[in-house]
Amino acid sequence: ERLLSRVFVYQEVVEKAAMQQVVSAVQSALVMEYGHRMASGTGTGLSSISNENPMNWLARRPPNYAGEFNNVNPAAIEAGNWVFDKGTSELIYLPNHAEYFVPAKNGIKWIRFHTRLVYESSFKGKGIKMLSGVTFLPVETYQWSIKENE
Repeated sequence: ERLLSRVFVYQEVVEKAAMQQVVSAVQSALVMEYGHRMASGTGTGLSSISNENPMNWLARRPPNYAGEFNNVNPAAIEAGNWVFDKGTSELIYLPNHAEYFVPAKNGIKWIRFHTRLVYESSFKGKGIKMLSGVTFLPVETYQWSIKENE
């Protein structure tokens, strides 16, 4: 029985690591896409980068990418898959092994990510903001507090 419970824990550890690997790949692809657009001139197309599907920037999409949908209904998507919500411009992951996953305040077991442009104030209090970069972060906080030694 103890061995079986450990198998479930390790399945969740592996799933979390795989999800984090995709997030890291998307972050790297985002930085490259941002750099490419900046190098091509005046930042052409940067304003739309936060509405684009980040899976399109990857050299190879993960095998558990289920596609693009309008206004994703989590109940209609198989757990363990990534989807892009065209309505909200969010990349969403729905955990499959989620015993240790604590969802956000709405109670839905999903992790929503969004690309955002980052601006810095400049010109000493003149209220002008300049684009300083991009981020790819969860839309809301969540906890997936599984550890291999639990």
